[in-house]
Amino acid sequence: MIAVMWKEISLFFSSLIGYLAIGVFLTINGIFLWLLPDSGILDQGYATLDQLFDIAPWVFMFLVPAITMRSFAEEQKTGTFEILATKPISDIQIVMGKFMAGAVLVGLAILPTLVYAFAVYELANPIGNMDTGATVGSYVGLLAIGVVFVSMGVFASSLTDNQIVSFILALLLCFFFYGLTDWLLALQALRPLAGAIGFVGLQQHYTSISRGVVDSRDVVYFIGFVAVFVFLTKARVALRKW
Repeated sequence: MIAVMWKEISLFFSSLIGYLAIGVFLTINGIFLWLLPDSGILDQGYATLDQLFDIAPWVFMFLVPAITMRSFAEEQKTGTFEILATKPISDIQIVMGKFMAGAVLVGLAILPTLVYAFAVYELANPIGNMDTGATVGSYVGLLAIGVVFVSMGVFASSLTDNQIVSFILALLLCFFFYGLTDWLLALQALRPLAGAIGFVGLQQHYTSISRGVVDSRDVVYFIGFVAVFVFLTKARVALRKW
């Protein structure tokens, strides 16, 4: 499992797309956070990273599918999956290795944004006058969202041998569970189902953690969400062997 993980990480950084994907993530968030007048910290006058945590999940919606699109799709297209399947490693270890590689890459993408947090901390008046608890909670929530997107992206990649199709499928899954469920709540006809729709959607749980209080229900939700898609991916991989 660890060998699969390191193989995936090394392959990701062996091509330009790896550096490009993370670079785009940091650039877009940096622009929104520091340069745009409507969302920039310097113009808002508040020592907060709320703008980062509002935009980052939407950027992840495109970044994560770019990271995961080749996980299984490329292996199936080139025929290397059959070679991997003959190794003394179980299906779940293969899936978890690829999933963990994606999760590590998400963490690496988030890590440089800690510079933003340090800058805001220093710019506050007085220095350090920022809601540290909410900031830490938001980082935990952002990492959780990224990991959930990875689980959906790896699943999407297991469904096809075309990386572009994998990217689109993962994008649609991420959009549905993070963005579309929030829009569904606005529909009058679905108001009776508001509680169920809100619970299924990722955004409600992400917002909850971002307040700085890690609720066990949110933790169980994210773990359960990942477990479901890892199980679905394992089932799909098992079918590929027949």
